[in-house]
Amino acid sequence: MNGSEGTAAGERPTVVVGVDGSDASRQVLAHALAAAARRGADLEVVSSVGVNLYELGGAPLVTPDIGQVRDEALEQVRTLLDEVRGDADVSAVPGIGEVGVRFVVSERPPAPELVDRSRDASLLVVGNRGRGAARSALLGSVALHCATHAACPVVVVHSSPVAADRPPRVVVGVDGSAGSRVALVAAIEEATRLDGVVEVVSSFQVTDLWSDLSSVVVPSSDKVRARIAGHAREQVAAVLGENPATDGAPEIRFEVHEGAAGEVLIRQSRGAAVLVVGSRGRGAFRSLLLGSIALDCAVHAPCPVMVVRPLAGPAAPRPRSESAMADH
Repeated sequence: MNGSEGTAAGERPTVVVGVDGSDASRQVLAHALAAAARRGADLEVVSSVGVNLYELGGAPLVTPDIGQVRDEALEQVRTLLDEVRGDADVSAVPGIGEVGVRFVVSERPPAPELVDRSRDASLLVVGNRGRGAARSALLGSVALHCATHAACPVVVVHSSPVAADRPPRVVVGVDGSAGSRVALVAAIEEATRLDGVVEVVSSFQVTDLWSDLSSVVVPSSDKVRARIAGHAREQVAAVLGENPATDGAPEIRFEVHEGAAGEVLIRQSRGAAVLVVGSRGRGAFRSLLLGSIALDCAVHAPCPVMVVRPLAGPAAPRPRSESAMADH
């Protein structure tokens, strides 16, 4: 069964957001609505009302009226959107009144529904934790699944972010990998939308190496820092030269710190508008779908985290799902 009211979104890009009624939903929806406005995009708000039926003593529970469940879910999300639109910070975002909103109430589990819809989206926004039984987990299963499998950049929003600096600061981790180059482009574009600055962050660890008879002398921290800073500047220059989308790039700052990459990025992201990371870096486990640094940042960073990956070619058509859609 597939019911709908209204029409599908037009030619504008689409930002998809998952909303589940959790405490974080307001923050997630506010971020997604503002992101859509800055991108000249429309917003697709997705809720899942999948119902699991169990038996008690061999007798099945009464089947709920799925139509009523959908209507109630749709009304809750509409109310939440109205509240978010009334927020002073959200209403002040240029273009916020131009964002068309479509609601999708799906009977499918939220993670695969959101991933499927990401194939037609320019951005997917999710909360770090939802309403599931494992809310004590540091990163919810839906957020983890989306950050791992989505076909577009994914922003993971925390329910209690630290107030952002002014001007807005977009932090991006750069390590010379292909993933960090894609992240750098995304960071420059995001800072341009925010009228902010880009903070390019690199890290290093110097370890004394010993053999049985003598030590291996490693370069001083200052020399390593200078070398890494030079590589970061070269990578930024290459990205600016290769990508027309970065014309009129914002101010770019460089930070090089000693320490583990994830820890450095998390520390530097305090007060940032967003932290941008590649899905995988240069570590030993590049075959993983989501690298340890990206996962560490998505879990612990005090600001929204955007996870980006290189495009893998045209996506397969999205399967039809049982859902109710409404334009707003």
